Amino acid sequence: QVQLVESGGGLVQPGGSLRLSCAASGFTFSSYAMSWVRQAPGKGLEWVSSISSGGGRTRYADSVKGRFTISGDNAKNTLWMQMNSLKPEDTAVYYCAKEDGLGSYDYWGQGTQVTVSS
Repeated sequence: QVQLVESGGGLVQPGGSLRLSCAASGFTFSSYAMSWVRQAPGKGLEWVSSISSGGGRTRYADSVKGRFTISGDNAKNTLWMQMNSLKPEDTAVYYCAKEDGLGSYDYWGQGTQVTVSS
């Protein structure tokens, strides 16, 4: 069965960095686009970044552009997101999600908490 397991979250000071990982299994990782989506306390889901199947194209929300970098390793079935210059407003639970090929998400990880605070 499909599994997505995030890790790498934690508490970091403003201006710091974190690297999130998402270990994928149960499907052909290289065949599907993947995304990171976050949910801040008391707010709805916010799309953060996506990478195309095969990794050739990436997209970012304006709020993270220039600070976050999404990447994937098809050999390791792993999705990453390098987050630099973190701000308090980046505090959220971060989820990786598998796209279903039709513009929607069909599987989600359990999420990893990122807290940016001094």
